[in-house]
Amino acid sequence: MSLTSPGTCESEPDEDVVNRISQEAVEELTFDHNSESSKGIIGLCSDATAGLFYAYDENSIFQVSVHDEGRDMWQVYLDMKEYASALSHCRNPSQRDQVYLVQADLAFSSKDYYRAASFYAKINYVLSFEEISLKFITVGEQDALRTFLLRKLDNLMKDDKSQITMISTWATELYLDKVALLINRLLLEDDTSKIANTVSDQGMSEYQSIVKEFRAFLSDNKDVLDEATTMRLLESYGRVEELVYFAGLKEKYEIVVHHYIQQGEAKRALEVLQRRNVPIDLQYKFAPDLISLDAYETVESWMNTGNLNPRKLIPAMMRYASEPHAKNETHEVIKYLEFCVKKLHNEDSGVHNLLLSLYAKQEDETQLLQFLDSKFGKGQTNGPDFFYDPKYALRLCLKEKRMRACVRIYSMMSMHEEAVALALQVDPELAKAEADKVEDDEDLRKKLWLMIAKHVIEQEKGVKRENIRKAIAFLAETGDLLKIEDILPFFPDFVLIDDFKEEICKSLKDYNNQIEILKQEMNDATRGADNIRSDISALAQRYAVIDREEECGVCKRKILTAGALQQIGRGYTSMASMVPFYIFPCGHAFHAQCLIAHVTRCTSQSQAEYILNLQKQLSLLVSKAQKGTGGSGHDDPVTSTTSIDKLRSQLDDAVASECPFCGDLMIREISLPFIAPEEAEQMTSWEIRPQVSSAQKILP
Repeated sequence: MSLTSPGTCESEPDEDVVNRISQEAVEELTFDHNSESSKGIIGLCSDATAGLFYAYDENSIFQVSVHDEGRDMWQVYLDMKEYASALSHCRNPSQRDQVYLVQADLAFSSKDYYRAASFYAKINYVLSFEEISLKFITVGEQDALRTFLLRKLDNLMKDDKSQITMISTWATELYLDKVALLINRLLLEDDTSKIANTVSDQGMSEYQSIVKEFRAFLSDNKDVLDEATTMRLLESYGRVEELVYFAGLKEKYEIVVHHYIQQGEAKRALEVLQRRNVPIDLQYKFAPDLISLDAYETVESWMNTGNLNPRKLIPAMMRYASEPHAKNETHEVIKYLEFCVKKLHNEDSGVHNLLLSLYAKQEDETQLLQFLDSKFGKGQTNGPDFFYDPKYALRLCLKEKRMRACVRIYSMMSMHEEAVALALQVDPELAKAEADKVEDDEDLRKKLWLMIAKHVIEQEKGVKRENIRKAIAFLAETGDLLKIEDILPFFPDFVLIDDFKEEICKSLKDYNNQIEILKQEMNDATRGADNIRSDISALAQRYAVIDREEECGVCKRKILTAGALQQIGRGYTSMASMVPFYIFPCGHAFHAQCLIAHVTRCTSQSQAEYILNLQKQLSLLVSKAQKGTGGSGHDDPVTSTTSIDKLRSQLDDAVASECPFCGDLMIREISLPFIAPEEAEQMTSWEIRPQVSSAQKILP
C-alpha cells in the first residue's frame, strides 16, 4: 500500500499500516507533504463508486493504492491458530501444506497421533511421505501409521498406480500385524477372573471390529492390490479366512472351493461353483471330493446345473460307486444317471454303460431288466434303440451272474439259440417266451422249441408214463410247430409205443391229409400244363381273313398290292406278287415297310435306332444268303436261316408287338403337340394378317 500526491513534497515521518484482524503493524508508509506547516495525515476517506481510497492532511490529499491486500492473511490466521480461516485464504498447495503441517505437528506433540495422521496425509510438498512415516515408526504408533496410509490413499490420484499399490500393500501388512497382536493378547488373558472376562469381551469385540475393517479394506482395494503379494502375506500370517475372502474378491474360485472342501463345508463349496462366472471346469475338478464329502448335496447341485457334461463326471461317480454303502441307502449316482437318461435324454454310451453296471451290482434285477427293456433311442431317424454297449453289458451280467439279464441281451443281439440255452438254466418258461419272439424264421423257431423239448424230456425224473404225458402236453403248447416224430429221438429206445399211440395216429392222419392235398395240387398242375399245350397248338394254327379291298393304315393303299407296284420291305420275302404286310387282331392292317416307318417315327429315338439296326442286319443276311445260293432262295444254309429267323422275330417283336393305332404308341401321342417344332415355318404361313385398305391410309 502506498500514498502519493500530485505535487512534490518533503519527507515526513512514516505512518504505520495496522492489520485489523491481528492489530499488528504490517507496513510503514512515507508521505510527501508540499507544505512545511502540515501537521500530518488527518484522516482517510473512500470513493465507493471508483473503489479508491484517499488520505488527507490540512493542505493535501493523497491517493492510497491498494495492491493484493489479503496475500498474507493465511499466515495471519495461522499465527492466530484459526486454521479453517487460514485454509480458506491459502492460494497455493504450499500454503495449505504449511497449515496442515502446523496442525499435524501440534497434534503429534500432544500425542494425538490419529489426528496427526489425518493432517499429515494431506501434506504433499513441504514434508515427504518417508519423513512422515518415520515419525510414527519412531514412536511405535502402528495404528496411527495405518490411519496415515489409509488417508493418504484417499488423497492420491488414480494415476498414481504404483504408489497406491505400495501403500495398499503396506496397509495390508499393518492390518495383519494388528490382527495378530489382538489374537496374542486374547490368548494371554486369564479367563478365571471376572475382570479378565471383561477385558476378554472387549478384546474380542476389538478383534472382530478390526477383522471387519480389514475385510472392507480388501474389498475396496482389491483392484489395486497385487494379487500374488497379498495372498502370500495372508498365507504367511495364517489368515485363511481372509485369504479365501480375498480370493473370492479376485474371482480365484479354485482357492475358495478348495478351502471349503478342506473345512468339510460341501454345501458352501457347491454354492460357489453354482455362480455364473465360475468356470465349469471347476465342477469336474472338485467333483470326486465333493461327492465323497456330501453325495446328496452334490448330486442335487449337479441336477440344478444345466450345462454339465455327465461324461466328465464319470470318474467322480465311479469313485463314489466303489465305496461301501448301506443296504437301504439311496444310491445318489444312480439317481443322477437316471436323471440324465430319462429327463435330459442323454445319449452318451459311457453314461448308459455306467448306469447299467450299477444296476447289475444290485441284488434285485428289477431295475436292470427295466433298463434293458427301455428303448431310449426309439423314434429317432436311423438311430439305435439303446445306447449302451451290448457286448460290455453281456460280459458284466455274466460276471455278476445276472442270468435273466443275459437272456435279454442275447435276444437283443439276435443270438436266440444262446438266449434259449441260457434261459433253460434259469426258467423253462423264460426259454419258451424267448422262442416265441422269433416270428420271421420258422426253421429257427422250430429249432429253439426242439431245444426246449429236449431239455424238458431230459430233466423229467418222474414215472415214465407221467414223463410221456408231460411231453405230450408240451407238444400242445407248441401248436402245430412240433410233431411227435420231432421229439421221439429224445426218448430212450425202450419206451413202449403204446404210450404214444394217440399222438402217432394223429400225426399219421395229418400226413395223410397233406399227401391228399399234394396229390390234388399235382393233378391241377397236370391239367394246367395240358391246357397250355393245347393253347400253344391252337396259336400255331391261328389265321385271319382279309378283304382284298383292305387298305394299309398308313399309306391307304390296298394291302394286297402287287409287289411290282412298290418296293418290297427290306429283309422280307414277298409271297407271289404280294408285298409283306401285318394284320392285327383288332382288324388294322399295315404294309411291313409302312409299319416300320410309322413306328420309328412315333417311338423314342433309341427304340427307332434299334429297329433300323435290326432291319439293316436282316437285309444284309438275306443278301448274303441269296448270293450264296445263286439267288434261288431255296437252299439256304441252316445257320443263315436260323439267324434270319431270329432277327425277323426280334424285328416283329419291336414293331408288331401291338397295334400302333390301338396300343400304347397311340396313347403316348396324346401328349404330343398338334404342330411339331419342325413345322413352325409352315404354321406361320397360315397366319391371317389384317389388310389395311387404301381409304384407311388417307389422313383427314
